[in-house]
Amino acid sequence: MTNKILYIHGMGGDVTEAQRFEENCPNYDIMGVDYNEYLPWVVAKKIRAYYDEVKDDPVAIIANSIGAYFSMLALQDQSLQQALFISPLLDMEQYILSKMQQAGITENELQAKGEIETDRKEILSWQYLQYVREHPLDWKVPTEILYGEKDDRIPLVTVKKFVKEHRAGLTIMPEGEHRFHTRVQLNFLNEWMKKVIK
Repeated sequence: MTNKILYIHGMGGDVTEAQRFEENCPNYDIMGVDYNEYLPWVVAKKIRAYYDEVKDDPVAIIANSIGAYFSMLALQDQSLQQALFISPLLDMEQYILSKMQQAGITENELQAKGEIETDRKEILSWQYLQYVREHPLDWKVPTEILYGEKDDRIPLVTVKKFVKEHRAGLTIMPEGEHRFHTRVQLNFLNEWMKKVIK
């Protein structure tokens, strides 16, 4: 029996990112989940298929940004050892509604048009919003979160609310951003992961 980790990347990421974490988690075999669509009903099925391949062994997950939402959606009713979330999108409905507010789009407008492209070239979808509302999360997995102090995409208040409701661990990197990409940020991420992985 070998401990397994599924790595679920964020928007614009890819499966090869999983290799970065191998030395941080020496007692695990890490498998990246390969996907390039971002519809929750599509991604959840892919994550579940990867999980089904390894579920006979102890399984943990590492998920980045929107990958955290997809992971919770796909695996909330499964047996997981632990979840490590990096800059996680934890409340998809709130995230979509904030995007709508920024773009000056009402729910009635979105429902009437089905999809609206914002000035930032983001597609807002009524079907997506309704799916999120119809599939609420019930997350009970022991979770550790790494959050950047200067994250401009995920509000800290949302993260703290999740931490309180789920008794999750939270580490905030001073001057950290949503995307951990500089040498200092990646070193901080690596040390955090080595400390919290079980």
